[in-house]
Amino acid sequence: MKIGKIYDISMELSGQTPEWPGDIPFQYELAATIEQSGSVNVGKVVTSTHIGTHVDAPFHYDDDGIKISELPLDCYLTTAQVADVRGKTEITGSDLPAVEKGVTAILLKTDTWKDRTKFPETWPLFDPSIAEWMTENGIKLLGVDVPSVDTEHSKDLPMHMAMNRHNRFILEGIVLDEVPAGVYQLAALPLKIKGADGSPVRAVLYT
Repeated sequence: MKIGKIYDISMELSGQTPEWPGDIPFQYELAATIEQSGSVNVGKVVTSTHIGTHVDAPFHYDDDGIKISELPLDCYLTTAQVADVRGKTEITGSDLPAVEKGVTAILLKTDTWKDRTKFPETWPLFDPSIAEWMTENGIKLLGVDVPSVDTEHSKDLPMHMAMNRHNRFILEGIVLDEVPAGVYQLAALPLKIKGADGSPVRAVLYT
């Protein structure tokens, strides 16, 4: 398979990556060095499952929801359409474009997370009608370039719950700054963590 241009749409994970307020910050350190071990460097990672660019499993917001290792992988290895929704404070199903043939993921470019070293103070409101629009258009995965499909202080999580009712899936924290609207191939596979509610991913778009 010949691959053309690749867009890395993942946030870098480091001590500068902002965690959700009150969550576990990302930490990486060498647990053993070549000098200590005599042969290799060995790293240690401490992190939340919802930091940077990550996938939510339904178990994250539903005790009976499926977990990360049970997710359908075709949702994260598919054809995706980037939709430019910049300038909108609320995004509904009616704001989304006509779906191109073969597309099963929609990625929303809001361009509202300007400084990725700081947790954003606000981001657009995603209306639950998006989940219904996805179902009507055969879209399985929603990607957003902000920390969550719901607001920071929401407790009832209307967008997450709408996605769950319609059996749709969520990818959060993608970076679309340099990506024009259009159709691409997407690879954003979660780690196979048994029992987990989420997973960081290395997400890329390519042509």
